[in-house]
Amino acid sequence: MPSPARVSVILPCRNAAATLDQAIASIANQTVRDLEIIVVNNGSTDGTSAVLSAWAARDSRIRCVEVEAVGLVNALNIGISHARSDILARMDADDVAEPARLSEQLTFLEAHPDVAACGTGVEYFPRQKLRAGARRYERWINSVVTPAEIERDLFVECPIPHPTLVLRRDAFDDVGGYRDMGWPEDYDLVLRLWKAGHRLGKVPDVLLHWRDGPNRLSRTDPRYSEDAFRRCKVHHMAPRVDGRRVVVWGAGPVGKAFSLAARQRGHTIAAFVDLDPRKIGQTIHAASVIHPSDIGSYRDTYVVAAVGKPGARADIRRELKAAGFREPLECCAVA
Repeated sequence: MPSPARVSVILPCRNAAATLDQAIASIANQTVRDLEIIVVNNGSTDGTSAVLSAWAARDSRIRCVEVEAVGLVNALNIGISHARSDILARMDADDVAEPARLSEQLTFLEAHPDVAACGTGVEYFPRQKLRAGARRYERWINSVVTPAEIERDLFVECPIPHPTLVLRRDAFDDVGGYRDMGWPEDYDLVLRLWKAGHRLGKVPDVLLHWRDGPNRLSRTDPRYSEDAFRRCKVHHMAPRVDGRRVVVWGAGPVGKAFSLAARQRGHTIAAFVDLDPRKIGQTIHAASVIHPSDIGSYRDTYVVAAVGKPGARADIRRELKAAGFREPLECCAVA
């Protein structure tokens, strides 16, 4: 048997013939040479199998696992079941890794034995038609770097882009691997790692080029809808809320939607906070809308900042800090 690889790269694919060659090449040409690439061909009906056969014939580090269309979560778990390394890395079939990506991430984990998983900075491509929202998301991801920043912003969005994830096998096994809950499997995994006490980190350099386009699963699959993300957040927020009533800072569409998801999970909404004088004094879902200056009367609650407007998160954090709320123990941002 060949000796265990330093890192096992899991690359699921389905009908990815147009981009797969470039993605595999970017991993095969990593500065880390002692790796294995486990490609799970998830029921492809295009030329994916031919691309994989060509690669496997010329690079013994590449192993192809052919399965019927079993869904992404099952494909990921199947791929990991074939992995021989104690370190697992993710890669997608339409992205491109920088040559030093895995080297920098492995060095990071070696230097931080208390960190169970890490990601990297990303850059979307092609840039020509990149939407403003994607550019904001890219900037946010690349600004959330340290374990403390990642924990603080854990419920804003998934702070570790899935195709950049590298994690220790024992931590992955500890939380039970990937699972299909009807919401993003990558975010669910990251949140379960956090809930189990595992620390999360990030190499700040841009080491993955993340392909953007209308056919991405995040654009087409209901598991990655805004509603699915909200349900995932609310499900995993229980340790932070710890039975307290919840104050939703933001009485607009984002705040109302989060409130509804929280109520469906059994949380009690104590109040909404808003600046709009037309809303103050009204009730939403039987909870009063209050002015920010009244937040001090709700020190026994957990406050979530749920305003989607750019810049609002920082303003709300300043207001909460001035009122004595400690983040993330007594408040956090969810938008």
